[in-house]
Amino acid sequence: MSSGRHRMRSKLRGVGAAAAATALVVVVAGSWFGYQQLAGPSCSGRIQLSLAAAPEIAPAVKAAADRWVTDGAAVGGTCIAVNVASAESVDVAAAVASKHGATLAGVGQASGTAVTPDVWVPDSSTWLLRLKSGGATAFAPANGASIARSPVVVAMPEPLASRIGWPDKKLSWTDLLGQLTAGKQPLRAGIVEPTQDAAGLSGLLSLTAAASATGAAGSPQAQEARIGALRALAINRSSLRQDLLARFPRSSDPTAIANGLGAAALSEEDVMAYNNTKPPIPLAALYPEPAPMPLDYPFAVLPGIEPAKASAAKVLFEVLTTPGFKNRLAAQSLRAPDGNWGEGFKAPQGAPSPANGGASAVPPTGQGGAADLDPAAIQAATTTWSVATQSGRMLCVIDVSGSMKEPVKTANGASREQVTVAAASQGLHLFDDSWAIGLWTFSTNLSGSRDWTEVVPIRPLSSNRGAIQRGLGAITPSRGDTGLYDTMLAAYQKVQEDWEPGKVNSVVLFTDGKNDDKNGISQKQLLDKLKQLRDPEQPVQVIIIGIGTGVSRTELKSITDVTGGGAFVAADATKIGEIFLQAIALRPPAPR
Repeated sequence: MSSGRHRMRSKLRGVGAAAAATALVVVVAGSWFGYQQLAGPSCSGRIQLSLAAAPEIAPAVKAAADRWVTDGAAVGGTCIAVNVASAESVDVAAAVASKHGATLAGVGQASGTAVTPDVWVPDSSTWLLRLKSGGATAFAPANGASIARSPVVVAMPEPLASRIGWPDKKLSWTDLLGQLTAGKQPLRAGIVEPTQDAAGLSGLLSLTAAASATGAAGSPQAQEARIGALRALAINRSSLRQDLLARFPRSSDPTAIANGLGAAALSEEDVMAYNNTKPPIPLAALYPEPAPMPLDYPFAVLPGIEPAKASAAKVLFEVLTTPGFKNRLAAQSLRAPDGNWGEGFKAPQGAPSPANGGASAVPPTGQGGAADLDPAAIQAATTTWSVATQSGRMLCVIDVSGSMKEPVKTANGASREQVTVAAASQGLHLFDDSWAIGLWTFSTNLSGSRDWTEVVPIRPLSSNRGAIQRGLGAITPSRGDTGLYDTMLAAYQKVQEDWEPGKVNSVVLFTDGKNDDKNGISQKQLLDKLKQLRDPEQPVQVIIIGIGTGVSRTELKSITDVTGGGAFVAADATKIGEIFLQAIALRPPAPR
């Protein structure tokens, strides 16, 4: 797997770099005991099993593989070879998403040469869950049980950690939130992009949970605290873990400590690997309460594997769960799935373990199959992060045709128009002042013979937020029909006119009907004109959100297939807000 997102873990792990090499391993179907009995050098042929593992655990898997090579094994007289490769979890996730038609917020597209393995050991079950909730409905990997663990910690330079009472005082996520959003001297916290990094996602989930607890669920206070925390983290975010680690202070000078990174959510293994490089200022690993979701390294046998390979994978899993494998994990600063560690594991100061009486501080092992994880919470966290921490230029276009007066049964009788406006208003709170947003409404003959009207021009929210809020509040349905095609063409041209580099320029249109403007352009005319206008150097992305059962997804998709973007249908109008944020979050990175 290859992409620009690599974390450069190998620079911190020395011998871990060798995990990128291919290991040929011989395995046998059946139990580990069957393997011992059937092992022998007389096998012929070869069935190839490919395995991609997160870089930090790949050396341990490779070491187990080397032992198999030494012993030799066969099944039915045929040798089984296992190619073990080191691969970043986000890269494999992108390839799997592409294969199964899923979309993952913040992940982007897989490289054209990406190939999915037979067995995947990502660093977290959250990847499997995100793929499923991201649209890979047929994605049902087998097994999925954990083969290792690494708690997620708050990494902090030891001098700073000592000031807040480490290692004696326990840190809570509420404490961290308070320091992150403090007045004049907030804690300079950073994060690896949580849409691309499982440890970053775990920290984000814990922090947003603490922020949500500052007031009633959904209250303005809780929302303000949550968005404030996200934006504070975003100041020092990085797509590369190595870049983030480089921001920690490299000198004991007080100025260097004050100006360096003060905290980041990382795995325990990350901290141990960093400290093994003997940096000038070591990192303390703080274990905040409640304990965040750990990295759990699931053994996922991907769909479509051949029966012979499935048998080999079954034995491979058994080998990777033997007592001896725990010691191999310890050599890579990883724990066994139950939270205990093997021989040679040099636990950070204050590290909890069932073996030393800290069982209550180690989350239970129920990570197999991601049974303990909430897909809705994970999707909400990645969506909110993507929207709240990115910048863009957007024209919001809202249908005001007569059918928008229809009441929504699931919204206590509120009309489609009211539900749509409420969703747009709620989304507005997530956009920071760097966004430029405009507002149009459309129907038929809304302004003379024209189907649309400009309510607020596209301008930065720093000066435009109040006007947008007032414009949304004044929207009411008309008596007209749905002039979709004329409006879409005009909106696309408007966004293209003053295209802004460095941002995603987009049209977001809400409608509850098909085009029924008898005096407007045809579908063919619209698509032909959009093809002529489209400029790969200055792309305009179109997101269309259909409301109710009167829309044609085929009609909407024919437009976005030309422009780029996506067509979404909310059969239940109360889901508009959720779909709106997901659609914005799935936008590609802005061109540079």
